[in-house]
Amino acid sequence: MQLVVGRVGRAHGIKGEVTVEVRTDEPELRLGPGAVLATEPAQAGPLRIETGRVHSGRLLLRFEGVRDRTGAEALRNVLLIAEVDPEELPADPEEFYDHQLMDLDVVLADGTEIGRITEISHLPSQDLFIVERPDGSEVMIPFVEEIVTEIDLEEQRAVIDPPPGLIDDGAEIASGRDGDSGAAGTGEDGVSGTSGEDGASGRDGG
Repeated sequence: MQLVVGRVGRAHGIKGEVTVEVRTDEPELRLGPGAVLATEPAQAGPLRIETGRVHSGRLLLRFEGVRDRTGAEALRNVLLIAEVDPEELPADPEEFYDHQLMDLDVVLADGTEIGRITEISHLPSQDLFIVERPDGSEVMIPFVEEIVTEIDLEEQRAVIDPPPGLIDDGAEIASGRDGDSGAAGTGEDGVSGTSGEDGASGRDGG
């Protein structure tokens, strides 16, 4: 399965380094020296990371074969894509890849079914579940520990304890799987509508 883990930004200096917009919670694993990444557009890659460092809070990478500013600028806006085992889990047990969360049923603690996760929006402050209800309407659920109290991948559900006003009182609706088992991950988290993140989504307890 392929996950977008970064996007190349502007060139830095004259020796081929580029800034990278990190789209993974595991940059040391996905964007470390020696990693080979596919790209979008495909003709820009594959790219092997030669060196990496943090400068003024930004990740700088140099790729093999890119030795000057012209070569670095040619990579601007290229998406960096890692191949990930679909069974692999993030190191932090409180984090999940987007493809694991997509299509989970969202329920209250008493079993009342609210809908199904159709999208995950990664905002600077927190992640949001976009939950589609059976009537086609949507509700946004912040992925924070106080609200999302349990993620049960085996049962394919997310249990929530919403504060007043987050969902309306008429949410006694059932999503139902109709016999569908397993998450319907696209295999392209970060390339599709899941906001371009590789999806190590985490519950922010603060």
